[in-house]
Amino acid sequence: MRNTARITTAVLAAGALTLGLTACGSEKDAASGTSGPLIVAASPVPHAEILTFVKDNLAEKAGLDLEVKEFTDYVTPNTATEDGSVGANFFQTQPYLDDFNKKNGTHIVSVVDVHLEPLGLYSDKVGKAEQLKKGATVAIPNDTVNEGRALQLLAANGLITLKDGVGTAATPADITKNPKDLAFKELEAAQTPRSLEDVDAAVVNGNYAIEADLKPAEDALFLEAAKGNPNSNLLAVKEGQEDDPRVKKLAELLTSPEVKKFIEDKYAGSVLASF
Repeated sequence: MRNTARITTAVLAAGALTLGLTACGSEKDAASGTSGPLIVAASPVPHAEILTFVKDNLAEKAGLDLEVKEFTDYVTPNTATEDGSVGANFFQTQPYLDDFNKKNGTHIVSVVDVHLEPLGLYSDKVGKAEQLKKGATVAIPNDTVNEGRALQLLAANGLITLKDGVGTAATPADITKNPKDLAFKELEAAQTPRSLEDVDAAVVNGNYAIEADLKPAEDALFLEAAKGNPNSNLLAVKEGQEDDPRVKKLAELLTSPEVKKFIEDKYAGSVLASF
């Protein structure tokens, strides 16, 4: 964003003195205030696509000036929200957000749940999970929450057994039974779809699956169940910004019937509205 200059003129009754004050603001100033465009950090697919739909079809009528800034990792959107470089972000789940805040001392809070991207197991080598050979290598995301979520998915489908109560904090060390002696390759989440040529199977986040031209509803060996799933993707802001009128408008638009229809039509079950 270009720096902008604001000029304020104060007319003093005593001498009709005019004082012009010019202030140059940075992107950070615009993002952290309550005027100007709302800059939202987002993963390219489907988050930025959903935001772009809102920007192109709903925002102007609602009086919202929306700017979408794309990021391909799961760290920068939160650090940028924390330091005020952006006004909000849209890319993560509540468990991931809670873990990120705890580990990084950040103060990011959820505004509204928008959609679920089912985590899935994919393979270029086999057509069914039971066809995985003994000693097969499975790639999984290496960040705390998504790794635990991936292992829970494998456990729910009978490939492994985990210690009771580990939840999304699970790591390979928490596996109590591994009848196929699966080996796990821990990778950055964005790298998991690219690893399919080198591993026997990979657990891939829904957004990265779609970016890699995978169709979760068709290509996954199995997917997370949507019912009762705590992993909806959410709009988030730095604590204290929840009442920003721009954020409230965006939250309303992201959970509108128009956005629900867009999600259903565009993603055909690979992304599911959470509202």
